[in-house]
Amino acid sequence: MSYHFSKTVSMAFPAAVEKVTAELTARGFGILTRIDVQQTLEAKLGVGFRPYLILGACNPPFAYRALQTEDKVGTMLPCNVIVQQRDGGTIEISAVDPVASMAAIDNAELAAVAGEVREMLRAVVDAV
Repeated sequence: MSYHFSKTVSMAFPAAVEKVTAELTARGFGILTRIDVQQTLEAKLGVGFRPYLILGACNPPFAYRALQTEDKVGTMLPCNVIVQQRDGGTIEISAVDPVASMAAIDNAELAAVAGEVREMLRAVVDAV
């Protein structure tokens, strides 16, 4: 089982970030965290890195349902979506597969919630 969904597109990095954010918003996700890996590695290590952004996406109703079924599931939230520039200038969009990440927890209710979120995140990636 793969732990992510990915798609490569031909567009500018800022446009890809904007499109991913819009698709997440359209499906009820907010962005809780925005980690600019390129900037962080430059500031902390002085090394160059390609444009790479981690978006910590959260859909509050689904997060609430998950937290009601498993109180420690917050260790696996939010759902990360990455936008990264690949060789040749293409952009790769990837989202975590919540079913894969939640597989370690033996909880049928949580698995059902993860399945619904999986489909929403897959739709986000497909729509970019």
